[in-house]
Amino acid sequence: MQDLDALRYPIGAMPVAPPLAAGQAQGYVAEIAALPRKLAQLVASWPDDRLDTPYRPEGWTVRQVVHHMADSHMNAYIRTKLALTEENPRISPYEEGEWAKLPDSALSITPSLTLLTVLHERWVTCLDALTDNDLARTYYHPGSERTYSVADVLALYAWHGEHHYQHIYRLAERNGWA
Repeated sequence: MQDLDALRYPIGAMPVAPPLAAGQAQGYVAEIAALPRKLAQLVASWPDDRLDTPYRPEGWTVRQVVHHMADSHMNAYIRTKLALTEENPRISPYEEGEWAKLPDSALSITPSLTLLTVLHERWVTCLDALTDNDLARTYYHPGSERTYSVADVLALYAWHGEHHYQHIYRLAERNGWA
């Protein structure tokens, strides 16, 4: 049996983002832009038995992970826009584990793959236009009791997308589906 931490964090735990180096923001935006297509290429044609397989013991199923990514990235998009248009707004956290139990988490993954595609198109359009001042704008997250800059959000969601993609990809590798 594999180490649960390696299954839980296939690319390592979320790093604390240091200040962005020159050009790094564009790299993060490119990763965010590429995620929907990359994810769809991996899972769009999978049958239900694969989609309903947990990526690790006591973990979410592939289906739940795909729906979670849509939920999480919708929240990130809204939080980004709030940070860009308000002075350090207090955002609303959500219980992602509880969201993963709601009835829509049992749907086909097609709506979430479509949502990720169109959502990322809009989000990346905003991200591509960011100035250094925009990257420094912030929001306050009461759940983590932390202020996040838009630059932090770029790093976090580039990591988040790859983190969950690797959950699914490595499951596929272990089971001979890749």
